[in-house]
Amino acid sequence: MYAVKIFKYSTMICLIAILYSSLAPDSIAMSKQSDTAIKAVLPFIVPKIKEPKFPNNTFNITDYGAVGDGHTKNTDAFAKATKACAEAGGGKVIVPAGLWLTGPIQLKSNLNLHVEQGAVVLFSPEFEDYPLLRKTWEGLAAVRCMSPIYGENLKNIAITGHGIFDGNGQAWRPVKRFKMTDRQWRTLLRSGGALDDEGKIWWPSQGALQGEQIAAELNKRNADVSEYAAAKQYLRPVLVGLTNCSGVLLDGPTFQNSPAWNIHPMMCENMIIRNITVLNPWWSQNGDGLDIESCKNVIVYNCHFDVGDDAICMKSGKDEYGRRRGKPTENVAIWDCTVYHGHGGFVIGSEMSGSIRNIYIKNCSFLGTDIGIRFKSTRGRGGIVENIYIQDIRMKDIPTEAIGFNLFYEKTPPSPEESLDYETDPVTEETPRFQNIFMKNIICSGAANAIYIQGLPEMPVKNVQFENITISANTGVTCIETEGIKFKNVKIITNKNPAFGLYNSRNIILENIELPKLTSSIKAAGRKTTGIYVEKGAFEKIEHGKDIKPDAIIKK
Repeated sequence: MYAVKIFKYSTMICLIAILYSSLAPDSIAMSKQSDTAIKAVLPFIVPKIKEPKFPNNTFNITDYGAVGDGHTKNTDAFAKATKACAEAGGGKVIVPAGLWLTGPIQLKSNLNLHVEQGAVVLFSPEFEDYPLLRKTWEGLAAVRCMSPIYGENLKNIAITGHGIFDGNGQAWRPVKRFKMTDRQWRTLLRSGGALDDEGKIWWPSQGALQGEQIAAELNKRNADVSEYAAAKQYLRPVLVGLTNCSGVLLDGPTFQNSPAWNIHPMMCENMIIRNITVLNPWWSQNGDGLDIESCKNVIVYNCHFDVGDDAICMKSGKDEYGRRRGKPTENVAIWDCTVYHGHGGFVIGSEMSGSIRNIYIKNCSFLGTDIGIRFKSTRGRGGIVENIYIQDIRMKDIPTEAIGFNLFYEKTPPSPEESLDYETDPVTEETPRFQNIFMKNIICSGAANAIYIQGLPEMPVKNVQFENITISANTGVTCIETEGIKFKNVKIITNKNPAFGLYNSRNIILENIELPKLTSSIKAAGRKTTGIYVEKGAFEKIEHGKDIKPDAIIKK
């Protein structure tokens, strides 16, 4: 029976591995490839993404009264320039060198907002400059302030150049005490603002502190948008909010200091993001870099991130709201990107209720991110994450997991031993599924945990393949509630036993595993654990834990 099951999974893995091995050869320098060339090597089909083209019209904001002295508010000048551009059929709105204070910039179709070298667009810290809108926040419908860079239902748009957009995020964001040094915290308190009752969270204003409770009460009764004015200082916008746009190009600028997430395209199609830099203080609350939500046909390359939350993140809505919207994030290719700080280098979830599929990431470096490659969700989400291809990733100094799956996100997960008797929920549309995920050619120097996979008792993480992996970490590999996992040519450098811990996991293949001699042990436990295939002599010690069946581990 075990042989039949393992043949089934190994056949599936091999078929997809054949496809996976046909990806771009290592000899090709991805950064030198054209957008068309990279699409040619994807393991899934992406329609041709055309770069936006614009009429040869230019509109300099100084011609519409803009003054770049950092004090004059230029909201009207930006509005006049974008309007003139739209009325002329499109073109380029030019922001020259200078410090340009402004309220929100509302993009229009057929418009390229071009910030020249030396241009800094500084968004106003005055809350009254930002109208309230019905939008979304963290995957749910919500009333929020208009994004400093805002676009909805647009076609053929771009933000280009080598200038800087600064969201003045410190005027909006709360700060948690544990994220700062004593000196930083004292300096922050001297700046003003307000503390919560426990003295653990600083808010920029009393209005922002009180806004959370006010907004919660308004949400309960689906209040009119106008009533949210009392909570406005709490309703932080994302810096770049693009919704239902098609034909989008972001090329060149620096986006920094966002009030909430930095760049958030939602329900957009045919998008190119390249050569951008995204910066946030590492303590910035919800200071994500790039959150691609329910988008289709996207390429991201040669970008740099140093942020306060997840850096490059795939999302598709939260819980029933996301399932009802039913728009997956799909057909996304990412390559040649670097992340210096963030909660995760590359992340899927936790809002993935509309499903995420056909994602390809190659040739990226994650240096000091809290988690390297991160998958997260929880009961109630629903949705399917599948067909994820990750290869040629370099990581260094990862404080937690180099590679982590957490299906108990924002809850206290059971320990490996606790998971053996953990309660199983019924499988419903609210059950998230993670399956068909392939990782190849990954190196990590220094992590707390090499690989940690924690599925749900009712829905294991399924069909994940690790090939050509080298990780040095305090602890090795842990698989809890997994099925159809293959480790091939995997080297784990650790000082702790067991190097591999398998709990309620089935149909697992360990092939050509290299471990330090002192830690070459494997532990298997749980009544559901079966079909664990290991090479003879691969492990110095095999430990049979609680409820394990005598024939669960098979030496081949």
